Amino acid sequence: MNIRIYAFACVLVLAPILRAQQEQPSFGITFSGFVKTDVMYDSRQTIAFREGHFLLYPANIATDRSGIDINAKDNFNILSIQTRLLGKITGPDALGAKTSGLIEAEFFGTSDADVSGLRVRHAYVRLDWPSSSLMIGQFWHPMFVVEMFPGVVSFNTGAPFQPFTRNPQIRFSQSLGKLKLTAAILSQRDFQSNGPAGLSSSYLRNAALPDLHAQLQYSSGSILAGCGFDYKMLVPRLVTTRNVATDGSIWSTAFLGYVRFNLDPVTVKTEATYGGNLADMLMLGGYGVKSTDPLSGLETYSALKSFSWWGEISAGKDIEVALFGGYSKNLGADDNLTGALYGRGTDIDQLFRISPRVVWNIGKVRFASEFEYTSAAYGTPNGLNKGKVENVKTVANARLLLAAYYFF
Repeated sequence: MNIRIYAFACVLVLAPILRAQQEQPSFGITFSGFVKTDVMYDSRQTIAFREGHFLLYPANIATDRSGIDINAKDNFNILSIQTRLLGKITGPDALGAKTSGLIEAEFFGTSDADVSGLRVRHAYVRLDWPSSSLMIGQFWHPMFVVEMFPGVVSFNTGAPFQPFTRNPQIRFSQSLGKLKLTAAILSQRDFQSNGPAGLSSSYLRNAALPDLHAQLQYSSGSILAGCGFDYKMLVPRLVTTRNVATDGSIWSTAFLGYVRFNLDPVTVKTEATYGGNLADMLMLGGYGVKSTDPLSGLETYSALKSFSWWGEISAGKDIEVALFGGYSKNLGADDNLTGALYGRGTDIDQLFRISPRVVWNIGKVRFASEFEYTSAAYGTPNGLNKGKVENVKTVANARLLLAAYYFF
């Protein structure tokens, strides 16, 4: 009897403590991600990253002394470097906001010499109030719209037709009913601008002005639509070739417009981008030297502009069938160019891609197949015609991609 009374008393004492522990929110980190293996075959040599894994477009014609195209050689590879680990972090409220964080890494490496190396994709802290949010850290550039990017199997995620870059940033978003306004300031890290010293974040850093972005998004029912504006300034040199200090700069703007329709079971997405010096977003563009002072070596610059469009239609969930298409055009600069060109695809007049796919989802397992046909019209950039590409010849690559995923 005394034992029963003692046990009952313990329950009365411990019950409030146990209940309080159960009601207290659990904070910490939860992990998820996926294992992915890609099997790929290309009909010719390509311009790509990480042993051909991240495909942009086919390589230009390069002939040997007999006139044979060296790049007209097919190739094959199997890689698992897109395997990914994500950690979502939760914690107590701060400043009246819900707090969270995220760390995401993969084995893609930071260069071709670092294939299979671990690298940071995303790392940020976020504060969420009822109608606004503040994010500080590395994440997708706002030009990469996370609500509607292409669902292709290829790791290029629609590049070079889709802006593709992750940047350290400070981003603030304000919801106004069905509208959301986003403003961000950004630097560069893994995806950098071109210049006299090659790829480097120093051109943006030396401008002492971050990349500036503003975007307005509308969401209602089955419709998502938005538009964005981006401003970027670079300082390509601190000293001229004549050993004269300089802070000459090149500024550029870019515009983005997109719309998505969810018409269950069909989803339609389309997006267009227009702007200058988009090479750091893995798109066509860059800038060129407009003039050079013969005595001091001081240079002025003009941005190479491009237009890009992509669209996608998909249907199904357990078995998804989809078609992606993209087009990009080199529009040249506003001025004639007299010196070097710095950028991506400055000798390409236009790009075209069509890419059908089939994806089979079975619980945590996914099998996918995609055929990606990409053509590139190569030529010679004419500085006296604003850097536009002339005397073009088109080459094409056909990629067959098979992928297996396991999500956890």
